[in-house]
Amino acid sequence: MIEPNPPRPRLFLLVLGTATLLLLGQALWFYLMGHYVRILLPALLAPVMALAALLAAAGKTPSRASAYLALICGFLLIAVELPSQSGHPALWIGLPPILTLVLLPLGPAIFLNLALTPIWLALLGDGQADADLAAAYLALVAVATLALWDRLRQRSLLQATDPLEQECRALTRTHLHERLIGEFERARLLERPMAVLLIHLPQLDMTREQFGDDTRRAMLTAFCQGVLRDCRDLDSLGREDETAFWLILPDTTESGALLVRQRLQQALEQIVLVDTGPLEVRLRLETPRAGEASPAFLTRLQAMTQALAAG
Repeated sequence: MIEPNPPRPRLFLLVLGTATLLLLGQALWFYLMGHYVRILLPALLAPVMALAALLAAAGKTPSRASAYLALICGFLLIAVELPSQSGHPALWIGLPPILTLVLLPLGPAIFLNLALTPIWLALLGDGQADADLAAAYLALVAVATLALWDRLRQRSLLQATDPLEQECRALTRTHLHERLIGEFERARLLERPMAVLLIHLPQLDMTREQFGDDTRRAMLTAFCQGVLRDCRDLDSLGREDETAFWLILPDTTESGALLVRQRLQQALEQIVLVDTGPLEVRLRLETPRAGEASPAFLTRLQAMTQALAAG
């Protein structure tokens, strides 16, 4: 049985849990030291931080509500401490913008940092405007924003150039077509056989609606692992659309491809998921015809894929 195991925000949960314990420890420390007036804020913020941790644990990714609750707690603590730290502004000036950029998306973080600039400067400067302090704060916001923007840009670039799907270990549609045309031309040039196995997963149509994204990702992971485990290194598995995959088999005759089809059919039918039961697949084998060009072969594969999905 294959259990869905979606990634959890473990680091975020660890940070929120640690922050909750630190707030409780701070409240206890103030009590032991006799600073009873200062106990109230950490004692009130500790359950709020615990609630943020629970909200983050409820989903596969940290929820926006948990991030805002953590940000509110951080802002309140910083606002209480800033007036007493005016003698060391450089030490505290970076906390609000960095905390905002870590917890929020780039757009809302920039807006919030700029909107709260007068408040942080007033707290640091005892209510008086300080040009040097303002310049330092705005420069820090700009540098931190540029650093985060460049990181997001690099991530987007990697995702755009990554040949594999984000949901499973299969080639994207663009790279799949490129690989297919390349193998087709290579087979024709070297007079070698090739075959393409069309695979349709009918359960994916209803898995997301009935069981959610976690089960759907578990199904895709189990399927790709099952296919790639029984394939050669030179074979290529790619995703044609939402529920259809192509397995390109270079240097494979039709009889050899039929054996691959039978072996995969048996291997995939043995995969059982907790929510959906045995994995259902539909397979169809296609080989290039004599005199057929690569665009015509690609078009025929797409038409056969639609026919396979229609049942």
